[in-house]
Amino acid sequence: MQVLSVASELFPLVKTGGLADVAGALPAALAKLGVTMRAMLPGYPAVMARLPKKPKAVHQYAGLFGGSARIVEARVEGLDLLVLDAPHLFDRPGGAYGDTAGRDWPDNWRRFAAFSKAAADVASGAIAGWRPDIVHAHDWQAALTLAYLRYGGTTPPATVMTVHNLAFQGQFPAAIFDELGLPASAMSLDGVEYFGGVGFLKAGLQAADAITTVSPTYAREIRLPEFGMGLDGLLNARADRLHGILNGIDIEQWNPQTDEHLASRFSAKGLRQRDANRRAVEQRFVLDPDSGPLLTVISRLTWQKGMDILAAELDRIVGSGARLAVLGSGDHALEGALLAGAARHRGRVGCVVGYDEGLSHMLQAGADAILIPSRFEPCGLTQLYGLRYGCVPVVARTGGLADTIIDANHAALEAGVATGFHFQPGSGDALVGAVHRVVDVHADRRLWAAIQKQGMKSDVSWEASAKAYVGLFRSLTG
Repeated sequence: MQVLSVASELFPLVKTGGLADVAGALPAALAKLGVTMRAMLPGYPAVMARLPKKPKAVHQYAGLFGGSARIVEARVEGLDLLVLDAPHLFDRPGGAYGDTAGRDWPDNWRRFAAFSKAAADVASGAIAGWRPDIVHAHDWQAALTLAYLRYGGTTPPATVMTVHNLAFQGQFPAAIFDELGLPASAMSLDGVEYFGGVGFLKAGLQAADAITTVSPTYAREIRLPEFGMGLDGLLNARADRLHGILNGIDIEQWNPQTDEHLASRFSAKGLRQRDANRRAVEQRFVLDPDSGPLLTVISRLTWQKGMDILAAELDRIVGSGARLAVLGSGDHALEGALLAGAARHRGRVGCVVGYDEGLSHMLQAGADAILIPSRFEPCGLTQLYGLRYGCVPVVARTGGLADTIIDANHAALEAGVATGFHFQPGSGDALVGAVHRVVDVHADRRLWAAIQKQGMKSDVSWEASAKAYVGLFRSLTG
């Protein structure tokens, strides 16, 4: 089976969030089950720098949304890549979606319409001798691929639309429609029209043969008005096509026994060896040594992630006896609030603004617990990394967080199956209450180690999820 994966980011070439981790890990997981996946992504400078000096061009455009472009193929880090090399759209400083100041590029609609059009061309046979059986599009940046296929005039391959976060939809004014190259009939309620404008994600959800989200609970949540972000009506109408398939992680990349980012490698049988990583975290975040729990947050600093709640409750978290190390970036006001909290609680709270892949590994290996206070969370990956590294997840009870963590309530502790702590999302009191539970349980070192070891036994690999994807692909191709 041949699958074309269309995603705007892919680890280890370009990453802003969990989408990159999933898009980067899924090809290898599917390969073990007889599925060949080619991954298509935009030619950002960071991507082009990783390709061979003269990559093979497999398709050319004299004009693609305002400039010449080509599709090149290469194999990098074990990934079979197709890259849209369109300098007028992607060769610019800044990030994947915005400039160096973090502002979205005003022509993002054009950039990702071009990307989607090129992906649809590949899916329709633009590369001689290759045509996929399945097109798997990820999030709004790739969603228009399915609309181009739907209105392309030929029989398209089967299509799957995966929603990693419904909050990001790619909504643009109706004025852009004439430049998309779609027929007039596409500007309709069952096409790309969305509240009078153009909705990229909405178009993909409407056109897809199957829709997946990244956890079963999130698949149920987004059919409700409070989580549906205006798309719950469409998702309920297509509920028979909606599937919740839990994400996994790359357990080779995230392996505490072999991880080169750590000060000390360890296994569940040698948790004492985590101590060197704890000391390294204390040193990096300028935290005073202490016998109480060391908590970490590794996150985008946004409202969705509950970072405003965390910032508001720093005083009470420190008052509980815990310390906190924060790594992340995002909303400038939240960055400032957390930096101010760190200045107010020197030695108890440390904050590094930015993202550092190696440091994120060290935090998982050195902290006692990871706090994830998200208001909603489609799947989440940091709690899976935490399980793998004995960094006990303390999570809001929503989406994939609820699906992957077993709360340390009395029954679960008695049965020896607890892997973390749940609390009600959106509540500062609930977050602080969970931290107090952590402090109490952490004081019993034997019980705490039992929770760590139980978490480290969890299957967080792609094995089960890859089988679910293959089953879905086969059902679509007959």
